[in-house]
Amino acid sequence: MLWLLGLHIFGLLIWLATVLYLPILIATESKMREDFIDIPFGMGSVARLIFAYVASPAAIISIIAGTLVFVINDTLTFWLMVKLTIVTILVILHASLGLLITRLERQEMRYLAGFSWCFLIAIFCGVGSILFVVLAKPAAPGFVPWPI
Repeated sequence: MLWLLGLHIFGLLIWLATVLYLPILIATESKMREDFIDIPFGMGSVARLIFAYVASPAAIISIIAGTLVFVINDTLTFWLMVKLTIVTILVILHASLGLLITRLERQEMRYLAGFSWCFLIAIFCGVGSILFVVLAKPAAPGFVPWPI
């Protein structure tokens, strides 16, 4: 059980590091496209390489390991539901980064750097929220109609 938690945290660190790096890389590539001419391994861009081969597998590993941790422990608390909601938002942001990478590869550079910085801020807010919820473990407020 402890190894699953370790796998979850390890996958989470890799996922969040790459997801925090990708908006900066996209913004940089959109401003200095000529520096990134050599495309590795026939991929569309360096950003796609990192997204497809590092960030997405790390996200899948982290989510599966985290799910197994609370299923095995039979944990169902308010803070866990809040955390899973925030993780869902991070997954949506992760998928949206793929759309930004597609815009980058199609040379649709208008507002791309601005969108990238907005994504970076949103991801930082999500990560900070998850850290707060996991460390504080808030109790369910009184207005929640179901027992958790």
